[in-house]
Amino acid sequence: MSQPLDSIAGVLEQTGEYRVLRRIAPFSACPEQPDEPTYIGLILDTETTGTDVTQDEVIELGIIRFEYGQSGRIYRVLETFNQLQQPSRPIPPEVTRVTGITDADVAGREIDDAAVERLAADAAVVIAHNASFDRQMCERRWPLFAERNWACSCHQVPWREEGHEGLKLGYLLVDCGYFHQGHRAIDDCQALLQLLARPLRTSDRLALACLLETARKPTVRLRAEGSPIETKDLLKARSYRWSQRRRSWYIDLDEAQIEIERRFLSKAIFRRPVAHLPADRFTARDRFSARTNPEL
Repeated sequence: MSQPLDSIAGVLEQTGEYRVLRRIAPFSACPEQPDEPTYIGLILDTETTGTDVTQDEVIELGIIRFEYGQSGRIYRVLETFNQLQQPSRPIPPEVTRVTGITDADVAGREIDDAAVERLAADAAVVIAHNASFDRQMCERRWPLFAERNWACSCHQVPWREEGHEGLKLGYLLVDCGYFHQGHRAIDDCQALLQLLARPLRTSDRLALACLLETARKPTVRLRAEGSPIETKDLLKARSYRWSQRRRSWYIDLDEAQIEIERRFLSKAIFRRPVAHLPADRFTARDRFSARTNPEL
């Protein structure tokens, strides 16, 4: 924004009657050299023909390859990648309305698989804002992604505890005073990079540091198999989800919460001791993957 427009925006904000949103700017590299161990991360986003991870196809892939430190500080962008892919059938009109991507845009286009594999080969973590979807879409096309660690910036950063009401990327940006061209893969990647590089509102911790800390912790999926049907509202209120495949309610927890949850189930749901309910353990290597997460 030019200096005169910045001044106008400042005047409006000082009245308390206006909020001014600024277009998100390109990421600025850290001027200092890292004084800590550094790693390679990917921020990834897909645009697809729909939301069925078993049937729909990727029509656009955006990736930012970046260097970050053990502290969660992002030092620099190493490479950006964005390519289109012609699907096997026409793009649904509702997808074009959201993304702006038309059949003419993707005609004859193909994502360079070798380039994608090169970008991901040495990545310590792959970050997506809806990793349970993006990971499964990517694993179908690029099996290498099944062997990477994944993190979900939507659900593994405590946005609500940090003062944000919504979890969507656009909502988070607005809360921080920014906007971007949404629903195109590389634009969403750029926006997410900026959010992860910022300190969080309440704790002042770097968002990426919080995300990595959560992603590194193993989680356990506890299944309330055989729960009485009349207890479903209690389970839903406690954030349990229904698995159509397993025909049971389940919840994902930190390992330290398992015994607390078993006591709740024993008292409120089964009304008897339940020490041996099924439980699956997940890490960043397999979390969100279709190989080990068939519920979704």
